[in-house]
Formats: sequence, C-alpha cells, structure tokens
Amino acid sequence: MLTPEQLIAAHKAQVDTLFGLASKAFEGVEKLAALNLQHARSTLADGAQQAQAALSAKDAQQWLALQTSLLQPTAEKAAAYRQQLMDLAGSAQADYVQAAQAQWNAAQQQFQAAWARALQQAGAAAPAGAGQALDLMNTAMAAATATYEQVQQAVHKATGKAGRR
Repeated sequence: MLTPEQLIAAHKAQVDTLFGLASKAFEGVEKLAALNLQHARSTLADGAQQAQAALSAKDAQQWLALQTSLLQPTAEKAAAYRQQLMDLAGSAQADYVQAAQAQWNAAQQQFQAAWARALQQAGAAAPAGAGQALDLMNTAMAAATATYEQVQQAVHKATGKAGRR
C-alpha cells in the first residue's frame, strides 16, 4: 500500500507531466501558427508577383506559358508546406509518446515496489513452509516483468524506435 508521501509524490509527478504536456502543446500551436503565417505571407507575395506578371503578358500565348510555368513551383511549395506540417505532427507525437512511456515506467516501478512489499509482508505473516509459495510468486512476477520488457524491446526494434526510450 502506498504511503501518503508516496501518493502525494505520484500526484505531483502526474501534475508536472500534465503541465509539461500542455506546454508542449502550446509550443506546437505556436510553431503551427508561425508556419501558417509564413505560408500565408509567401502565398500573398507570390500571388502579387504572379498577378503583376499576368498583367504584363502581351498576348494569350504568353499568359498561358506564364501560368504553366507557375504550376511546378506552386506544387513544390505545397509539398514543402505539407512536409513541415508532418514534421510538426511527428515532433508532437514523439513528445507525447515519450511522456506516456515515462508514466508507464513510473507506474511499473511503483507496482513492482508494492509487489515486493506485499510479498515481504506476506512472508513475515506466513506460516512455516509457505516460503516456497512466496518464492514461486516472486519468480513468476520476475518472469512476467522480463517477458514484458523483451516484448517492449521487440516492438521498439520492429518500429524503428530502438534506443529512443
């Protein structure tokens, strides 16, 4: 069972994590707003430049050639904007995954510590000869933990996230 101090520390850690994630979310919104403003400025400037060029065309053939020449740079800018959006989203996702992993690791450590205390208390109160059963329970928990860690490592390796813990 958790002591009041441990419970307070756990809640404090959760609040710190919550505010850390909120801060990361605001940073992401700021970056997105800056990217959108930059894109809007660029689009406006390009539009003005293209309008001036279209107005200076001497005939329909020159105007059509101008419009055709603008398609590729516009597509490239759209692709670059999309990539920047994907980079922002990937960064935000990585931050949230890292926070979730840290929370999971902390919860796992707390559970293992509680399990060890429970086994210790059970061992102290257990009748003679119960030691083997407690050892078996402890071994089963250690095996389950080791299996979980191996599966987690395999998933990280399979998804290309090895070493990013």
